[in-house]
Amino acid sequence: MNLNSPAFKRAARTSTVLFFFFMLLHQTDKLLIGPLQTQVMDTFKMTYTQWGMINTGALLVGALLYPVWGWLNDHYNRGKLLALASLLWGSTTWLSAIVRTFPAFLVTRSSTGIDDSSYPGMYSLLADYYPPKTRGRVYGLLQLAQPLGYLLGMVLALMLGGVIGWRNVFFITGSLGIVLAIAIFFGVKDVPRGSSEVELQNVEVSKYKFNWQSVREIFKKKSLYFVFAQGFIGVFPWNVITYYFFGYLATDRGYDSNTQLMIMAPAILVMALGYPLGGVLGDRLFKKTKRGRLIVSAVGILLGMVFLTITMNVAQPQVGLFTAMLLLTALFMPFSSPNIVPTIFDVTLPEVRSTANAVQNFIEYIGSASAPLIAGIIADATTVGNAILVISLIAWGLCFVFITGAIILIPKDIDSMHKELQERAEVEKKLV
Repeated sequence: MNLNSPAFKRAARTSTVLFFFFMLLHQTDKLLIGPLQTQVMDTFKMTYTQWGMINTGALLVGALLYPVWGWLNDHYNRGKLLALASLLWGSTTWLSAIVRTFPAFLVTRSSTGIDDSSYPGMYSLLADYYPPKTRGRVYGLLQLAQPLGYLLGMVLALMLGGVIGWRNVFFITGSLGIVLAIAIFFGVKDVPRGSSEVELQNVEVSKYKFNWQSVREIFKKKSLYFVFAQGFIGVFPWNVITYYFFGYLATDRGYDSNTQLMIMAPAILVMALGYPLGGVLGDRLFKKTKRGRLIVSAVGILLGMVFLTITMNVAQPQVGLFTAMLLLTALFMPFSSPNIVPTIFDVTLPEVRSTANAVQNFIEYIGSASAPLIAGIIADATTVGNAILVISLIAWGLCFVFITGAIILIPKDIDSMHKELQERAEVEKKLV
């Protein structure tokens, strides 16, 4: 596979652009419910605990299906599977807009988690289009779509939610998912697994298929135990902030919708900058040391903890200071995200990378699926702000410890994976 051929580069660009729009619009749809919290809660007369159940349901469904999507993406055409995920996204969002009772909404909203676990195929396909030294920045650019999607969802919710109602907003985003499914089906080309690895250039790589021995090798990488452990707890803060922060601004701080928009719009834009910045810094430091990606992740976690603590303790009237501290928190929060996936791929074989990523995501979702419910219980007992801060600080503190363990062990596991690729290349060359 020639990485420098015009056809290969064109396919890589097309896939990256379509995946960016998939993530942008999918995240818009997925995170739209946060800014619409008060409207949805009023419609179904929910308590905070019931609100937590709605979001925990979708997370649990997504968690349970990660291994399934991972297995499928290591066996079949990843582009076609992502098109299916986009179709499911549109369909389940439509169903959520149609139902009229809380139990039915709980079921339909939980079903939106089916497509949430399709991302490992997208990441592993891009890993076959781009070599290891550039994956961090590619993933960072792709994950830029997540906060931008949240921002788009926020704008739709605040500008259209009160005019056309939350149900019609859901109809709009669901329709976009169906349209994008068609574009992905015809526009994304799959490539052999391992195509971008340096050791496998000019070597037939399509013969290496998913096998259970390679899956078992995933669990022999000691560094991944620490990466998986940080994943188990690391998404707690994201889920709590995503589903409760708008409610916190409205209830605990008493900010109106205009003030919320003035605070959150720049915060989300700064967060969007944090993804590619974290990816670029991870790539650059990775060129100097195999520990580079994880060092950048650890720094981001530590600074995120510090600035979130300061932010949540700013007095209510000091809107300017609160916004400034929130911007700093938002900048460093995403630093680890574009570095964790390439770290997993740095130590796993190409034919099981979707599965390895799915294992990570499964652990993340299983660990953090209870976060909205726990936060709802704490919020009912104390305040929303207290729920956000307590859960975030405990989770990030543990993540810092786990990432430190992975930093120590990662070089050996990277060397082991590349040794295996080199052995494959030598065998293939002897057969020519």
